[in-house]
Amino acid sequence: MVKITFVQPDGSSVDVDAKVGGTVMEAAVNNMVKGIDADCGGACACATCHVYISDEWKEKLQAAEGMESDMLEYAYEPDASSRLSCQLRITPEMEGLVIRVPSQQS
Repeated sequence: MVKITFVQPDGSSVDVDAKVGGTVMEAAVNNMVKGIDADCGGACACATCHVYISDEWKEKLQAAEGMESDMLEYAYEPDASSRLSCQLRITPEMEGLVIRVPSQQS
């Protein structure tokens, strides 16, 4: 298991234990993290699992490509740290990952 911290828009945070091999979206949904809607269930088709990756982690994760980059255009207030959590496959190296949840999903 890998510890991931989800920071809510009000500054509160939720630590979850995430299964290696799963996705950040699955970890959020399985732990009822507020603000991760995941309407399409992880098919990279809706942008309702949009999150912001903390600056110290952006360089450690593979950049968004292809379909994810396209879908991020539909996310609420995307920026350079935006990712779709359904596209972030959990690895042991992600221990301590910090993710900010947007104030709303698209």
